[in-house]
Amino acid sequence: MTENEHIYLDHNATSPVHPEVAEEVMPFLSHGYGNPSAPYAAGREARERVQTARVQTARLLGCAPGEVAFTSGGTESNNLAIKGTFFARRDKGRKHIVTSAVEHPSVRETCAWLAGNGCEVTVVPVDHAGRVEPDNVEAALRPDTFLVSVMHANNEVGTLQPVTAIAELAHQRGITFHVDGVQAAGRIPVDVKELGCDLCSLSAHKFGGIKGTGALYVREGFQVEWVQQGGHQEGGVRAGTENVPGIVALGKAAEVALRDLNRNMAHAGELAAVFEELTSSQALTRLNGHHIERIPNTVNLCCLYADAMNVVLTLSITGLYIGTGSACASHTQEPSRVLRAMGLSEMAAYCSIRISTGPENTMEEAQRASQKLSETVEQLRLVTAPEDIGICDENCPCFFEEGKR
Repeated sequence: MTENEHIYLDHNATSPVHPEVAEEVMPFLSHGYGNPSAPYAAGREARERVQTARVQTARLLGCAPGEVAFTSGGTESNNLAIKGTFFARRDKGRKHIVTSAVEHPSVRETCAWLAGNGCEVTVVPVDHAGRVEPDNVEAALRPDTFLVSVMHANNEVGTLQPVTAIAELAHQRGITFHVDGVQAAGRIPVDVKELGCDLCSLSAHKFGGIKGTGALYVREGFQVEWVQQGGHQEGGVRAGTENVPGIVALGKAAEVALRDLNRNMAHAGELAAVFEELTSSQALTRLNGHHIERIPNTVNLCCLYADAMNVVLTLSITGLYIGTGSACASHTQEPSRVLRAMGLSEMAAYCSIRISTGPENTMEEAQRASQKLSETVEQLRLVTAPEDIGICDENCPCFFEEGKR
């Protein structure tokens, strides 16, 4: 591949800005610079465009425009949802949170921060496919539970959680339910009313918007406490001058994603099938995550005895960009928490890579990438001794029949 022929297959990390989004936002990077809070014409124009984006985003989520608060991205949305709910209810004696073992760091670390400030956190396990059992969530609920926070789609393996069932269990006890929808919004149908959540986070750059912009759905009548003080923007939920270019981009990206949703889902499924076929054509290769209940653009593969970081870096030299489920394969950092929570051994986690496609990827690119991935894995297996990576635990959901490890 030449530099101009690179293939980008890491859309779960970030996605390219959609051409229609880039065109829409350009005027706001030149002359449309008014502050939405200003009373004169330039301010009114900016305010109107923010409101248009709010309507567009609300349509993507299936909610009312007034239930959308713009933020700086998924991390802030998750922080606002979790901390804002805690501070709004701290006087009611509820200080217990329930979350899952496969949450994004912006949820996991926020819960850990609250645990250091008087909360108790229960982390519910997942099965080998990365799914939370609703019964385990129900068993974790307590009279002092104020929040359940579970992601819609996992960022590493794509597994979808039974969020509707979990919402019902939470609401039966009068408990708030937050969904981290960052990897789902714009990729699969998301209707917050059908999901039954009180709060839902999204991030623009996952589906063609610009980095640094996101949104939090806050159900009408539900109150979250400010987590930063200042002006009264975003209905008093989030202070700070609005990022007008980013918000305009988010709104347009939401409009385009909703318009093209069915086509993009079908296309993503066709591309995913190319990489899933490696589990049959390439030795010692296994699909991580749920085989059916997952977002269609994500394929996470364990290629045993091929160190994932070496695979990713080797491919990047050729212009093929994929992700890794491990933080680092040098063993100086922890392997993927998600994969370990799913029962994979450290070795299996260190040998797992993530392919996440986008609408602009072609079938020809997928086929070329699959072939190059297979060749690279086989080359690395020739120079990597298994003991250099480690051995699978006895209960690792691996490739071997019992007694044949």
